Amino acid sequence: MTDVAARLFAEALALPDAQRADLAAELFASLPPTTSAEARSEDEWLAEIERRSRAALAGSPGIPWGEAKAEIQRRLGKI
Repeated sequence: MTDVAARLFAEALALPDAQRADLAAELFASLPPTTSAEARSEDEWLAEIERRSRAALAGSPGIPWGEAKAEIQRRLGKI
C-alpha cells in the first residue's frame, strides 16, 4: 500500500460506520467488472443491492421504469 493509500485508509477508519460503509460501497462500485452479471456471487449481488439501496435513500433518481423495462426486455431478447 502506498503512503497516500495508507493515509486515506487511516482517515477512512476514523469515519462513522455508515460513512465507511458508503465509502466502501462506492469504491467497490467504481472497480471495473471482473465477472459477468450471470456469474456474480451472492455476496456480490448483496453488495450491489446495498449500494443501490443507499443511493436511493440518498435521493438518487435512479432509472425510470420505462427505461429499466426496455433494458430488461432487450437483454431477455438476447437469451
